Amino acid sequence: MKIEIWSDVMCPFCYIGKRNFETALEQFSNKNGIEVEWKSFQLDPSLPEVQDSNYTDYLMVSKGLGRPQVEGMLNNVTQMAKGVGLEYDFDRAVMVNSFKAHRVLQLAKMRGLGDAAEERLFRAFFTEGRNIADDDTLLELGKEAGLNETEIRSSLSDERYSDMVRQDIQEARAIGVTGVPFFVFNRKYAVSGAQPPQAFLQTLEKAYEEWREANPEIKIEVTKGQSCSIDGVCD
Repeated sequence: MKIEIWSDVMCPFCYIGKRNFETALEQFSNKNGIEVEWKSFQLDPSLPEVQDSNYTDYLMVSKGLGRPQVEGMLNNVTQMAKGVGLEYDFDRAVMVNSFKAHRVLQLAKMRGLGDAAEERLFRAFFTEGRNIADDDTLLELGKEAGLNETEIRSSLSDERYSDMVRQDIQEARAIGVTGVPFFVFNRKYAVSGAQPPQAFLQTLEKAYEEWREANPEIKIEVTKGQSCSIDGVCD
């Protein structure tokens, strides 16, 4: 059964939601029957590729809030992240456009490394204060996630990766996604936001039970005889 996750690597609740979802998945008895696909989403496409404000100042302007209120909000999110084993450092966060990072994530998804790349970029942004709009930084982070250097460079220049990002965002709008993280289970159920693990687990169990009823496991009783296998062994 497929679970699609719309996310932006600059969204603090997306990283927390990832951890809570992973906790639920570990508790799920049929976790080997789950396919996870990460999808691109941008919370603020207007951000520049070159930093012109820090996280606090950005929220003050974009949300129209005072500094004490924003600092209180960020402290609360930091404590929430700490509760799931994550270290956030908003003072170091480099506020830049995430589009290039999503191009690399599209490559990672094609290579079966979507989760590894999401994890590496989240940590780079929220913990290490890395610039996720810088080509050299993305090259390094992509390689650490297991991607090929030549392909990473291609993802940053080939427009097909941009088209893939836009397609994910358009698809999100089509199904009514207005915020992230947004988890879609078998295109039938959804969990919005960084819900606790139990909320994910309940939805997992319900969605999987229905999916399994519609897609019963095929069990064939086999009578064995002499044969040749796909690796060329005949006996």
